[in-house]
Amino acid sequence: MDLGIRVDQVRLTARTVPMGEVKRGDQVVIGREGVRVTPLQRPRDRDVFSFMESQVSSERPHGRVISDIAKRLVQLRVGFREGKVGSKVLLAGGPAIVHAGGREALAWLIDEEFIHVLFCGNALPAHDMEVDLYGTSLGYGHAAGRAVPHGHEHHLRTINRIRAIGSIEAAVRSGVVKTGIMAACVRRGAHVVMAGTIRDDGPLPGVITDSLEAQTAMRAAIPGIGLALLVASTLHAVATGNLLPATIPSVCVDVNPAVPTKLAGRGSFQAVGLVMDAASFLSELARELGWKR
Repeated sequence: MDLGIRVDQVRLTARTVPMGEVKRGDQVVIGREGVRVTPLQRPRDRDVFSFMESQVSSERPHGRVISDIAKRLVQLRVGFREGKVGSKVLLAGGPAIVHAGGREALAWLIDEEFIHVLFCGNALPAHDMEVDLYGTSLGYGHAAGRAVPHGHEHHLRTINRIRAIGSIEAAVRSGVVKTGIMAACVRRGAHVVMAGTIRDDGPLPGVITDSLEAQTAMRAAIPGIGLALLVASTLHAVATGNLLPATIPSVCVDVNPAVPTKLAGRGSFQAVGLVMDAASFLSELARELGWKR
């Protein structure tokens, strides 16, 4: 969506280039005349991505859609294990995954090699590791089912502890962080890009605070992706959607119907929208794939 066409008249070639990487003197195609766009044809077989209907509604059943996504994940995992290009699965997610109770399901999906690339901000890993260290996310006790005394300090203490260790990977390797999403990413060698925002606490080591550098890092992780899951993060869903080629099918999951609607409105027509909470989606998807919890 955010690419232009740069022409090299010496080599007689034309390549796409991100707008942020255009240099003075580059020859870039402008105007609408002379550029032909051929829309992609959707498959005619019964599939969640074939002839997608654009309407987004919370009143539609999700079971068949999640079942179709699970089947595609199984196919992609086979391709990934065989080393086939275009078999990786990307998940861009927000901290609501942890708050709503989807942490264990997502960690299982990563451990089982159904997800290979993770895009997130500072909050998702911070609260994921907060659960491991303190049993809370944003001060809410998952076992107690209520806010705990002084729980609002826990995510800050988590960030400071990881900063003192030096990195998330070092915290996992040393056994300080044992469970959860980030531990699964380290164990499986998942490619993680953490793009920070101006409101971040800390941030954690490894969070990219320069937005253009973060965009470049995200773009570099796109090649090889065969499916993108955009779960419970408006900013990361739209940002990732803008970076993805139209050839990569996507699923946007959010409890707010405005998010998948906004994503489609910004040009990500290949995205299927599901209006449901992150934990329900990830748990149902994981159970469809064999998770026993």
